[in-house]
Amino acid sequence: QVQLAESGGGLVQPGGSLRLSCTASGSIASIYAMGWYRQVPGKQRELVAVITTGGSTNYADSAKGRFSISRDNAKNTVYLEMNTLKPEDTAVYYCNAKYWGVGSSWGQGTQVTVSS
Repeated sequence: QVQLAESGGGLVQPGGSLRLSCTASGSIASIYAMGWYRQVPGKQRELVAVITTGGSTNYADSAKGRFSISRDNAKNTVYLEMNTLKPEDTAVYYCNAKYWGVGSSWGQGTQVTVSS
């Protein structure tokens, strides 16, 4: 099992930036990829960005050009750098760790609010 601890959410004005962090603990070797998803009330959770252990990345169209995902393997931490934030980026952001094989773990979520 993997435990995920997220941090970095908060309130930011439109056009501003935030960096989310997610630190994994537990069975680190079982992780194939880590990523960020977001969810607003009444909608399905959606992928924002993901990075594999090999460093390959994938972004939602809404995140391309504005968000950047990276990882520090020594710290077992994944970061999501979010720039040029828009009100429609407001959501609860969840960290996810996918295992080799089947299954994944989720963090508790961190609120990001983009508002003036």
